[in-house]
Amino acid sequence: MQHQYTNDLINETSPYLLQHAHNPVDWKPWKPEVLEQAKRENKPLLISVGYAACHWCHVMEHESFEDSTVAAMMNEKFINIKVDREERPDVDQVYMNAVQLMTGGGGWPMNVVALPDGRPFWGGTYFPKDKWIQSLEQVHQVFIQDPKKVEEYADKLAKGMQNLDMVVPNTEEASFTKEDLKNSIESWSRYFDKGMGGMNRAPKFMMPNNQQFLLRYAFQAEDEKLMEYVDLTLTKMAYGGVFDHVGGGFSRYAVDTKWHVPHFEKMLYDNGQLASLYAEAYTATKNPLYKNVVYDILAFVERELTNEQGGFYSSLDADSLDEEGHLEEGAFYVWKKETLQKLLKDDFDLFKDYYNINDYGLWEKGNYVLIRKDSDENLLATYQISAEQLKTKVIQWKKILLDERSKRARPRLDDKTLTSWNALMLKGYVDAYKAFDEQHFLDIALANANFIVAHQMQEDGGLNHSYKDGKSTINGYLEDYAATIEAFLALYEVTLDEQWLDFSKKFADYCFDHFHDERSQLFFFTSNEDASLVTRSMEKTDNVISASNSIMAKNLFKLSHYFGDKRYFETSQQMLNNMKGDINTYPSSHANWLDLMINFAGNYYEVAVVGEDAKEKINALNKNYIPNKMIVGSEDSSKIPLLENRFVAGETYIYVCVNSACKLPTTEVKTAIEQMDPKL
Repeated sequence: MQHQYTNDLINETSPYLLQHAHNPVDWKPWKPEVLEQAKRENKPLLISVGYAACHWCHVMEHESFEDSTVAAMMNEKFINIKVDREERPDVDQVYMNAVQLMTGGGGWPMNVVALPDGRPFWGGTYFPKDKWIQSLEQVHQVFIQDPKKVEEYADKLAKGMQNLDMVVPNTEEASFTKEDLKNSIESWSRYFDKGMGGMNRAPKFMMPNNQQFLLRYAFQAEDEKLMEYVDLTLTKMAYGGVFDHVGGGFSRYAVDTKWHVPHFEKMLYDNGQLASLYAEAYTATKNPLYKNVVYDILAFVERELTNEQGGFYSSLDADSLDEEGHLEEGAFYVWKKETLQKLLKDDFDLFKDYYNINDYGLWEKGNYVLIRKDSDENLLATYQISAEQLKTKVIQWKKILLDERSKRARPRLDDKTLTSWNALMLKGYVDAYKAFDEQHFLDIALANANFIVAHQMQEDGGLNHSYKDGKSTINGYLEDYAATIEAFLALYEVTLDEQWLDFSKKFADYCFDHFHDERSQLFFFTSNEDASLVTRSMEKTDNVISASNSIMAKNLFKLSHYFGDKRYFETSQQMLNNMKGDINTYPSSHANWLDLMINFAGNYYEVAVVGEDAKEKINALNKNYIPNKMIVGSEDSSKIPLLENRFVAGETYIYVCVNSACKLPTTEVKTAIEQMDPKL
């Protein structure tokens, strides 16, 4: 195609940046030489952050960044930088903190104006065109006419940003009790939506780490009411329109309280974590709905987000072209009643009741978002069909609608491959394998792990963050190491291949060398080899993805057991101790930290399985929900501390140990399970 405009983003690999490569705005990528240019020309930086699947990012691009008049003003008065938040989460995090301090909120698109040295002094999220022009004119005027005032404000804001990331070490003796956990649940539960699950507000995010912790706590504390709430949440999420009933996979969140209308973008990180959550929930409850959800998620990921090398792509856009050729959010996923009648024929009445083609399922403009309301049992009696017949019909309906949907214009694919998100998806496949013993899931997990090692590892043993078009780029962040260690540890537990355990230890040691803060015992988000930003941030709060520090603390806890390493244990314990005040105040924002707290507050079991039938016995163990255990194993002799001198030729023994003491070894899985007490 011939384009009227082309800017420096044309040389980038990020799909989001390439989407803006033909804007009239003279966009530049985030690079040191661009900041140097701003200093030379004494121009403020205009930093605009978004991501490929972001609906309102596209809206603002169309309204403002494709407008030549707006672009002329931006090009004259600013050095304009476009940032893909997924590719550069370090830049995104620093400026998101600034926007939240300035405005009390945040989101994407995010737009910030900063001094040439990068210190921000103005910012916000989405702006309509007129407001955008007016705001930039005013900001630039202040920058020119009152530079001292701008400098003072930027300096004050930078100090505030640094304070946000400050962690005061907790010098009190580390103590984590069942009472601490119980108090957290009690304060958190006031915000539960007891009718539809999740939190009592809209929009509604799935928050897998919230549900994983609540599932685990309910199980170990034998809290039936809490278990009912978790089941309600997982069921309503699976029934809701936020789940793609035709093609599998979850959208990012629901805009309403009943999980009905999603923000239609589909993110890899959500689906990886939700595969893990529903697999664990199935192991705990044996609810067949949960199994179906896992299989549907993984079918979607394999079909639409997997490359030939075993890597996973990042996301599918929320927007696509409708029948009239207009770009509309959700156009790929919604249905007209007339279309469904034509496709499903005699089955339409049953389908209509099953997926609520009525006022309950109506969205807008005559479009329906499929949503379930009732369990299968309620429909069987009404239509006098068997459960097996209904199951067969549902499979047929999905095939018919998936075939029809494949004829539509597809949402754009963000085909970059991020190490951290790949690791979350890798763990999802491992957890599915543990729950269902499906070799295909393990094969995909191994292919992805090998992809990470082959394509994302640096010569010095570190990791890169992003991969696209055969190029591995961007020095890895703490999230890449934390998520990969967690995934590789899970992979070791099912394969017993010690290379995954060794990689995990090496990555952890690399983090101590390049990310660790001796003062707080937490880890910075960026390596000490990366160029400095306004602040060097620490990710501490669990969000839709758990904080890289909470994942790292859990990893170090497990690694301390594998290798008998005192430093790993003490660091994990101090990290948790430092977060104790925040955990007590905002438990829902620290669910993964609370999950680690259970390990300290109750018994945590080391299960060593040694002998030629080790994998078979581990597979049998994994069919049982025992969240307070780790597995170490070998089919022959091993130098791993927990396995040394435990191999007996011709036998496979299971050793259950807790608090540095071991039960009598057994050859029976049933006996080993009885030796573990999951109760808090």
